[in-house]
This record gives sequence, structure tokens and C-alpha cells, in this order.
Amino acid sequence: MYPFIHVGSFSIGTFGIMLWLAAVAGCWILHLNFTRWKIEADAITIVAFATVAGVIGAKLWHVLETPHQLFAHPAAMLFDRAGFAWFGGLVAAILALLWQGGTYNLSSLRMLDLCAPAAALGYGVGRWGCQLSGDGDYGIPTHMWFGMSYPHGLVPTTQRVYPTPIFEFIGACIIFYILWKRSRPGTPRRLGQITAEYLLWTGGARFLVEFIRRNPKIFLGLSNAQLASVGSMVAGILLLVWARKYGPIPVPGMPKRKQDPDLAPTEQAS
Repeated sequence: MYPFIHVGSFSIGTFGIMLWLAAVAGCWILHLNFTRWKIEADAITIVAFATVAGVIGAKLWHVLETPHQLFAHPAAMLFDRAGFAWFGGLVAAILALLWQGGTYNLSSLRMLDLCAPAAALGYGVGRWGCQLSGDGDYGIPTHMWFGMSYPHGLVPTTQRVYPTPIFEFIGACIIFYILWKRSRPGTPRRLGQITAEYLLWTGGARFLVEFIRRNPKIFLGLSNAQLASVGSMVAGILLLVWARKYGPIPVPGMPKRKQDPDLAPTEQAS
């Protein structure tokens, strides 16, 4: 593991480097999505705001879900380089995207649909930050051949454990591929479906990987992240049902139904 890269007297955290690369990957995919949809929007600004909001949200969620640790060690909890909760980052990033959608005359669901593939790939790249830094996001002990130890990580262990960040990276890449293909121009679907599928697939992937992660179980044998994942999947299912029944049609290929009056003219045309 390489929690830090030392350059002279300076130390650069590998988690921070991978977080930056995750933002770069997300920005690149979002730019490509804007390009193929002929939408004039600044992918760099959008991803920058969403990334900052996501990091703050992830840290706050982690802090609030462990209040006893916050009261015992407030400075360490608030400023430690480790300790970020996926669901908090997801919620905060979504709020940031909704706020920015109006700037580019995009409806809320349109903005989220465009950003979903980028979010999936960015999340996967970011998981390599957890892998390289060994920040404790690994799994439970295992005797499988692919088990790894993290003796030099931020949260070290000499036991062979499931390398869950790698599993999540693979899952995120698969989700990205599915969403990227599903969201290309000309593919029949309704507004909101890509966002719904993102919530459903991402929530399901996180729910499953939690069974082999070291997070404590808090309710019905489920971890906090699994309960949040259930919320993500439920939201995805409800949005998918709504989109298929009432959602406007952003692309050709399906019988036309009532259009969303809030859609911008450019969206109506696409």
C-alpha cells in the first residue's frame, strides 16, 4: 500500500490523488456526453462543484453516523483524511447537480441523466484511492486466492481480507458501460430512466459488497451503508416506474406522450 507519496519534505496522499483523477474521469465522460447531445455546458465547473459537495457530504454523513466518536475526538473526526460515507457524498452531489441544472437551462432529471454515467465511472476510479491508501474500506478476512493484506495502510491489517475497493471498481465500470450505452442519442427511453437505473444499479452493487466488508451491522444484520443502499434502490425503482408511465421522451423511438412543460426548447428537440 502507498498511503502517501513523498516528494522531498512533502507528502501527498494517494487518496487525494485518486479523488482528483476520479473528478478528471467524470469530467471527461460528462464532456463527451454533452458533446454527443450537442449541449453547451461547462463539464469542468459542474464536476468541480459536485465533487466538492460530494466530499463534504461524505465526511458529514460519516461524522453524523458515528456521533460517539465525534464527541470523543471532534478534531480527528472532522479533519482526518479517512472516514467518508458513500451515501452522504451521493446525496450532496445530487443536490449540487440539481442546483447547477438551471444554469444551463436543463431540467433536474435531464441534468441527472446526463451526469449518471460520469458519476458511475468517477466513483469507480475514486475507489482506487481507498485501495492504495488502505484506509479501512477493505473487507472481512478470507482464505480466497485474491485476498490481500494492508500492512502499511492508514488502517493497517496483516490478515488477508477481501479487496472490496477493487470489486467496487469493477462493478462501477460495468455500471458505467451499461449507462453509457443506454443513454446514447437515439436509444428509446424516457426522461429520468438513466438516473433511476443509476440509483438502482449503484445501490444494489453497494448492498451486495457490504456483506463482505468490515462495517458493523446496526439493524437486521445490515450495515448503515446497506440501509442507505436500500433507500437508493427504492428511490430508483419509484423513479423508474414514474418515468416509464409519465416521463417525457427526450429521445426518439417511443410513442409520444405528454411532454414536460418545464423542459427547455433544446431538450424538447433532443
